[in-house]
This record gives sequence, structure tokens and C-alpha cells, in this order.
Amino acid sequence: MLNNEILLILSIFIIYGLVLVWFYVLGEKGLLCFTVFATITANIEVLLVVKAFSLEQTLGNVLFGASFLATDMLSEFYGKKSSKKAVIAGILTSISFVILSQSWLLYDVTNGLDEPFKMLFSNTPRVMLSSLVVYAISQFFDVWIYHKWWAFTEKISGDKRKYLWLRNNGSTLTSQLINSLLFTFFAFYGTYDITTLINIFISSYVIFIVTSILDTPVIYISRYLYENKMKNK
Repeated sequence: MLNNEILLILSIFIIYGLVLVWFYVLGEKGLLCFTVFATITANIEVLLVVKAFSLEQTLGNVLFGASFLATDMLSEFYGKKSSKKAVIAGILTSISFVILSQSWLLYDVTNGLDEPFKMLFSNTPRVMLSSLVVYAISQFFDVWIYHKWWAFTEKISGDKRKYLWLRNNGSTLTSQLINSLLFTFFAFYGTYDITTLINIFISSYVIFIVTSILDTPVIYISRYLYENKMKNK
């Protein structure tokens, strides 16, 4: 069986690869669809706490990081309006999933799967509602700060294309700091002791720092694909 560290590294390559595939095949719609996919999947995955690289952490961090990459790509290639649309799609997805997942628990189930579903989704409302609020705050902030960084980099360089790495990492690292701090407090306060909460926050943000740095070549690859392979499709 693969250990947690190897699985996390593999997940980074797989998830970022999927972002590029969805983008290349479907363009703007692909990034919007990926945002919806990442929102649902990450909000289930975040219920699992694992230990990897000597850090206690929730799963879902890579997918959440990839959703920020997707909105940055939408901002870069399709504008602020498109990236805001993706954030709204993510919010509506979370609301819809909370409503439906809780309705499943009300059924009289005959195949014996009611208990596993209750174990999985009984804590979902708090986690997902926390995620919903934090997602909305951090993602709208990410879109706003991305364009502020863009205006700054264009001003100092006189070139709209330069310093893509700076606006990508600058926006993601600040918005992910907000995301990690607020989500850890709202979702897990009272569930875990303070030491565990601090560990979850630190590990989550460390993961986001790593994933933000690693998504830099991905956004440059996406710009190459957009300008050379997709723009005239």
C-alpha cells in the first residue's frame, strides 16, 4: 500500500493535470465545471484527517488549491466576470450538496448502507457550511486581489503579460491564508483541542504554500495552450 506522502504527491500531479485537461478540452466551460467538481469532492475529502510529512492535516487541500488555480486561470484568460461566475457556481454547488446529502439521511434504507452514510454525512452540515462561508470570502478576495496584483505588475513593467507568477502566487497565498485560518476555526472549533487546531491550520497553509508554488508552471502551460492551441479554435 502506498504511504500518505506518496499519495499526496501523486494527487498534486493528477489534480493539476486534470485542470489542464479540462481547460484544453472545454476551455472556459471546463474551468467552470472543474470548480464545481472540486467543490463537491473537496468538501467530502476534507472530512478525513491524515498524517503526512509529520503534519496532521485534512484531505481536500490540493483540490481546494486547484480551485483557486482555476479561478486565476479564468481571470487571466476570460476576465473578472468569468472568475466570479465560477465562485458563484461553487457556492451554489455547496448549498445544493448540503441540502441533498442531508435529505438522504431521512430515508428508510433497506440495503444496510444507512449507518455508513450517517457516519459520513452527519457532520457534513457544519463542515460544508463553514466551507461555504469561507470559500465565498476567500475566493471573492482571490479574484479581487488577483486583478489588483495584475494592475500593479502591468504598471511596473508596462506589459500586461509579465509577472504572471507574481499575480498568481501573490493572490493565492494571501487568499489561502484567509481560507486556512477561517475554515479551521469555523469547521473544527470544539471538535478538536487547540493544539490539533493549530496543527491543522499550519499544515493546511503549508500544503497551500507548496501547491501554490507548484501550480506556477501549470498556469504558464495553460497560457501557452490558450495562446498557441486554443485561442483560434
